[in-house]
Amino acid sequence: MTKYIFITGGVVSSLGKGIVAASLGRLLVSRGFKVSIQKFDPYINVDPGTMSPFQHGEVFVCDDGAETDLDLGHYERFIDTNLGQINNVTSGSVYQTVIEKERRGEYLGATVQMIPHITGEIKSRLIKASQKDNPDILIAEIGGTIGDIEGLPFIEAIRQFRSEVGFQNSMSIHVTLLPYLPTSGELKTKPSQHSVNVLRSYGIQPEMLVLRTQVPVCESEKDKLALFCSVDKDNVIECKDMNSIYEVPLYLEKQGITKQVLKILNIKGKKLDLKPLEDLADKIKHPKKEVKIALAGKYTELNDAYISVVESLKHAGFKNNCKINIKWIASEEIKSLKEAQKHLCDVQGIVVPGGFGARGIEGKLRVIQYARENNIPYLGLCLGMQCAVIEFARNVAGLKEANSTEFDKNAKDKVIDLMENQKHIAGYGATMRLGAYPCEIKKDTLAHSLYKEDKISERHRHRFEFNGEYKEMLSKQGLVISGTSPDGLLAEIIENPKCDYFIAVQFHPEFKSRPQRPHPLFLGLIEHALKNQLKTSHDK
Repeated sequence: MTKYIFITGGVVSSLGKGIVAASLGRLLVSRGFKVSIQKFDPYINVDPGTMSPFQHGEVFVCDDGAETDLDLGHYERFIDTNLGQINNVTSGSVYQTVIEKERRGEYLGATVQMIPHITGEIKSRLIKASQKDNPDILIAEIGGTIGDIEGLPFIEAIRQFRSEVGFQNSMSIHVTLLPYLPTSGELKTKPSQHSVNVLRSYGIQPEMLVLRTQVPVCESEKDKLALFCSVDKDNVIECKDMNSIYEVPLYLEKQGITKQVLKILNIKGKKLDLKPLEDLADKIKHPKKEVKIALAGKYTELNDAYISVVESLKHAGFKNNCKINIKWIASEEIKSLKEAQKHLCDVQGIVVPGGFGARGIEGKLRVIQYARENNIPYLGLCLGMQCAVIEFARNVAGLKEANSTEFDKNAKDKVIDLMENQKHIAGYGATMRLGAYPCEIKKDTLAHSLYKEDKISERHRHRFEFNGEYKEMLSKQGLVISGTSPDGLLAEIIENPKCDYFIAVQFHPEFKSRPQRPHPLFLGLIEHALKNQLKTSHDK
């Protein structure tokens, strides 16, 4: 049967529980186990799809169309498994399901309560996740910080669940912070002791502690935590800050985490293969080249808003033994083409990522114009494709008032328009074109040379699209539509053959990139950026 690992966090939020969960998952996969990971988020939103990127960061989209927490991106990248809706559970989705059942009379007139109905629904999500993929081990991360009132139903559900499946089939890992006081040169264990006491007061005794720390943890501090938290000292695991998240699994393995986890869960160990991780870590630590890539967006104040894009660029860098230096460009600050030149004159490649709303759009158009006119390698993602179409229509095809319906409902030339099946939708949550859709690629195009396939599948998240009424006109002006939906109605990929690398896509390729298997569009960008760097250095 499936074994369960529950990961909670204490002292402060944003501890990196997701990276710990993903790293442990990767180590277990490296031992030959089938692993799945689930995220429980205590917020009342049904999903993060309607939340501001400034508050929540990126919305990660799965193949089945689920709009999920960004941690699922880390899970997929680390364990190299496609996850879905069942892997992302929020309080809002749980409460919504329970209320809908009550309205249908499924509780037979019973008073609906936190226990057993809410906790029962949470436990049912655990069972569904284990049934979906039948993993050897299911890791469940509980968002927030222990002691938060909104997280209590999840903690109670875990307490009940562990009793029901048997303590030999489950374990609890508590990730906690050891604050470092530089004035005295001390790591303080008291906050972690209090955090564990709170967890124990809810009926859960953690079998393992993972200590987030800036500096190495000495043996005396581990002894103290083991004693006061009733945890075996071998199960007190240090997790020091690392230069790259992809180095975390190796560091945790040095602390013996998988050996202890398997011992607690009474699972016979399998042969560990760390060579792929070690090779990756070596490339990260010893890059032979560097390249600067501009990322021009509207949410640049919070890097997590574009975390999958950033990681995809890094993946392509790993493949090329190259360090990626990202130059963040707040698109709304680009007021003129001269300003674009000032910001972009030192970069070797440009990415315009997805987004919503009119703010910063004109700046993005200037960034794209600069890339096109100066033959700077360019990759547009979702909105980045729509902006590339608008820029081409205005500055090449002569449609000076070209725009998107999203930004100007009265635009003369709506080269980007609302999708037909979106025109009568009233709500916002989970109503866009979401998830994986097929795309057919034309031969003898840049896209075909990158993918080396005639048909691909990519993940979408958008309401607006290339207006088919302008396809013929813009194509005659030199814009190539190299990828379409199978029926040919939707433009999925556009490129400009007059540039060495100018390609933009309606989908989100960043969601499918992996550390050791970079996405071909990002790989192509970095390879051309390196060529561009070599070319410009020779020109000088």
